[in-house]
Amino acid sequence: MAIIKTISDLLWGMPLIVLILLAGIIFTVGSKFFQIAHLKHILKNTIGTLFSKKDNGKGMMKPLEVISIAVGGAVGVGNIGGVATAIAVGGPGAAFWIRVAAFLGMMMKMAEVSLAVYYRSKDEKGGYYGGPTYYMEKGLGRDKGFKFWGVLAVIFGIGIFGNVFSMQNFTVAQSVNATFGIPMLAVGLVYVGLTYLATVREIPWLGKLAAKVVPPMCVFYLVGGIVIIIVNITQLPAALGLIISDAFTGTAATGAFMGAGVALIIRTGLSRAMFSSEAGWGTSPMIHASAKTEHPVKQGLWGAFEVFVGTMCICTVTSLVIVVTGLWDSGLDGAPLTLAAFETVLGPVGTIIITVAIFLFALSTTTGWWAYFEVLLRHLCGTNEKLKRTLINVFKVIYPIPGFLVVLLAAVGNDISGADIWEIANLTTGIPAFVNLIVIVILSGKFFQLLKDYKARYLGIGTVDPNFRLFDEEE
Repeated sequence: MAIIKTISDLLWGMPLIVLILLAGIIFTVGSKFFQIAHLKHILKNTIGTLFSKKDNGKGMMKPLEVISIAVGGAVGVGNIGGVATAIAVGGPGAAFWIRVAAFLGMMMKMAEVSLAVYYRSKDEKGGYYGGPTYYMEKGLGRDKGFKFWGVLAVIFGIGIFGNVFSMQNFTVAQSVNATFGIPMLAVGLVYVGLTYLATVREIPWLGKLAAKVVPPMCVFYLVGGIVIIIVNITQLPAALGLIISDAFTGTAATGAFMGAGVALIIRTGLSRAMFSSEAGWGTSPMIHASAKTEHPVKQGLWGAFEVFVGTMCICTVTSLVIVVTGLWDSGLDGAPLTLAAFETVLGPVGTIIITVAIFLFALSTTTGWWAYFEVLLRHLCGTNEKLKRTLINVFKVIYPIPGFLVVLLAAVGNDISGADIWEIANLTTGIPAFVNLIVIVILSGKFFQLLKDYKARYLGIGTVDPNFRLFDEEE
């Protein structure tokens, strides 16, 4: 863990922090603050169309199915255990930087999703697949003439596959153990079995499953958190003041909290924001590329909405619940801290309900991530159908095992905390994010072309160019 923490600290040093903020500013300013100026349009054309029966164009899945997998992959333990760990390590100020990252992340995710849809490919069966490795190949390699795009794709893929050491199984085992006293290893084994059941089907089936599970989970969690905040409403002004002041001054040692400097607060907030929203990480564009859509940016709106729901809403509720209840400096971290905060108002029943929610969130995340791994394996194999099917089947067997090893490590290694385990997540988030952010900044010109065309077609801003290609596959 000491080695992992050292590498993680180097990776999440100033270069990556600057890159995240720079990329977010480029897409925010370049789009003329689209996430503010056209927030109403984003909401109207995302959540406002969920129950529309209109055929949305070419693709494999409906927008609700795609967004449910993507939100299921993002709105998981990062929003519950990850935010709690950020506050436990960096103090209340980390919550402020989570929001800053989410604001900028709305445009970063809108850009990467739009690029993924634009550069996607259709396989021999008519299925649509895309993502960072696809826009590296076509955008960097073919259009920009960058010969070493494959090196970047390999580094990105290695970083993504590092996420097989998932936090989901660990967080579920930790939560169930804290609530019911069931040994973590036993919970971990059950989770492995359920993961196998969930991943034996194909990607479109995962979309239908996620569409039924994820939306109710999000609503339930938000309602529970808002109730706790209302009960502690007199503490809210002080909590908000603490979050803002500590974000720029550091957090003094208090209670069981050892104190944190500004640099640690920023680093912790940005890393947890990326883990919870996946903005800039390059993950959810791999499932968005399969969506039925008439325009790449129209699907990109869902990327912005995803960050808005997952980080602006759910992470905000989690952080406020932890701070207003006064448990942020209790010495707890991860999911147990969130559970303890919910228990202060909802009692043991609330703890049980939130534990179940964490379980469902985590399982939806695990199944959502399977879709990402499958997309990478498909691109790696190209047109070799036999190799493609073999690798996918083998990986289905391997997939849940590394996550269980994380549980085993935590259960056996008594000196390992939840914060230590989250350093693994920092490592496997930072590597692919570094590559993906550089690539989308290089390809930002294509996104701004797509956005200009979208504004002309759907917002009446500018003139439509009838010769503009909406999808790379049309060439």
